[in-house]
Amino acid sequence: MAEQVQVVDRILDILEYLSLTQGERGPTDISEAVGLSKSTVHRLLSTMHQRGYVDKNEAEGTYRIGIKLVELTSNYINNLELQTEARPILNELHDKLGLIVHLGILDRHEVVYVEKMDIAPNLRRYAQIGLRVPAQCSSLGKCLLASLSGEELTLAMADCSFESYTDNTIADMARFREHLREVRQQGWAIDNGEYLVGHRCIGAPVFDYRGETIAAVSASGPLSLLPDDRIPEVVLQVKQAATQISRQLCYFGFRD
Repeated sequence: MAEQVQVVDRILDILEYLSLTQGERGPTDISEAVGLSKSTVHRLLSTMHQRGYVDKNEAEGTYRIGIKLVELTSNYINNLELQTEARPILNELHDKLGLIVHLGILDRHEVVYVEKMDIAPNLRRYAQIGLRVPAQCSSLGKCLLASLSGEELTLAMADCSFESYTDNTIADMARFREHLREVRQQGWAIDNGEYLVGHRCIGAPVFDYRGETIAAVSASGPLSLLPDDRIPEVVLQVKQAATQISRQLCYFGFRD
């Protein structure tokens, strides 16, 4: 265990050194800077290069920070920006509809709540942030999964058991694929008592500047607050909120 921790320390030393230097550096410079033998540096750099954490100039035998590290940093910054830009819009949606409002992101076959506005003011606002729910029976999850290619969807749902939580749960992959086609075409999704009996949730996707679906917004509540005749109004408001957040993230690919 101690040896594994030491390897992690060495890798981080190399990344920190490369991030603070201008241009590319060779193994000799790196080994002197971090206090490691050239053979150890070569071995670590080889693994980091394979994973995309460093780029190698084959002609010169030098290295620099790789695109993978830039991508990870970008994802972290994007998530911070997403919550910052979304929060006032989610508050407004909550005030308009009087329903529970969530912002969620996808992690394989689960949705992770990253923001929540509750209808009960005495409840802790962040009580459900970080909570995971099955994407198969979540309006948020359906919106996020509908954006994936066939192969991406297969990988995302590989570990999904397709458990039947209620009589309305879609419990097999073939039916779920068909359902996602409808979600993709209409631009929104509904969880119609598929996770909790007597509870509905309507969601819409959020896009980043590249047009990638990075999150989804939903409004939910019991059937008494979200009956059949109210669905069109909630769909409209949720889609408008998702559009506002997407535009704040510099996505302008919407059609009027």
